[in-house]
Amino acid sequence: MLVSFIVAAGVTISCNTEEQTLLDEARRYFSPLPVVFDSRINPVTPEKVWLGKMLFYERRLSINGTVSCARCHPIEYYGTDRLKISEGLNCHEDLRNAPTVLNAAGQRAFNWTGDRPTVEEHAKKALLGKVSTGITSFRWIENRLKSIPGYVELFKKAFPGDKDPVRFENVILALGAFERALVTPSRFDMYLKGDIDALSEEEKTGLRLFIEKGCASCHTGTLLGGTIFRKFGIVEPYWKYTGSKKIDEGRYSYTSDPQDRFVFKVPQLRNVAKTPPYFHDGSVKTLKEAIRIMGKVQLGIDLSVDEINSIEAFLQSLTGNIPQDMLTVPVLP
Repeated sequence: MLVSFIVAAGVTISCNTEEQTLLDEARRYFSPLPVVFDSRINPVTPEKVWLGKMLFYERRLSINGTVSCARCHPIEYYGTDRLKISEGLNCHEDLRNAPTVLNAAGQRAFNWTGDRPTVEEHAKKALLGKVSTGITSFRWIENRLKSIPGYVELFKKAFPGDKDPVRFENVILALGAFERALVTPSRFDMYLKGDIDALSEEEKTGLRLFIEKGCASCHTGTLLGGTIFRKFGIVEPYWKYTGSKKIDEGRYSYTSDPQDRFVFKVPQLRNVAKTPPYFHDGSVKTLKEAIRIMGKVQLGIDLSVDEINSIEAFLQSLTGNIPQDMLTVPVLP
């Protein structure tokens, strides 16, 4: 099963009052990653995760056999394709930059506009998309998988109580289970669990600044984001600083609510140092520049070079190790 464990219990760390105050403050805003993002409607089992991993890499679930989920979300690149705008079938550009799938199952909603409420719904709409796979019929997917004996057996193992296991609903559940197991704990989790020495002094300085400057008011929770929606450009228009070639109106394109103009889901920051380029249009290449812009357009402050460096150092501590079982590409049936 694709699950990572961190053992931090039983560690006793002596620290001064200032250190303890910072840790207590951090715990007010953030919490460690779980072992897996389990679901009542889609319990994570080893069999479902293994099947979901195969389906994640399965190019035969596209109309011309060239596209899989892993195309836009390669695990070796920390779940992103590192393109400004993702490309689907026949290299057709999607609307926005592809967010990471690592730890993503813990979010409130998916995509930059939050138009998909669960990881399962996200998988469903990604599979049935003219731009992404070229497939618009779930029956096509079912028939394709039923024609491959190896998949028939895998579905039987993953859904043993189902008389007709090779169903589109189960395809989605298996993909969801795989993504719910993509959890990458980092040194920051060790810190939150009480290991004061898990972060360097500069990283602690960055953490303190991250909280004091107001970054944690939006980038909060287990994922440091992914739970709320905010206007991008509260103080000044975002495109003035990002150099965006196209002005994207965000959630407004989905809800048609004027209050949602330029509103996006606040992205999670887990592994953020490994997932450039940044923002919904991939318009910013470096993390330092993204931090500077966020200070300017969201908080109305000019962060100094030292402050930017320290915040970047803290964000580096959110980089988790990808377990080898996540990185290994499966042999498909």
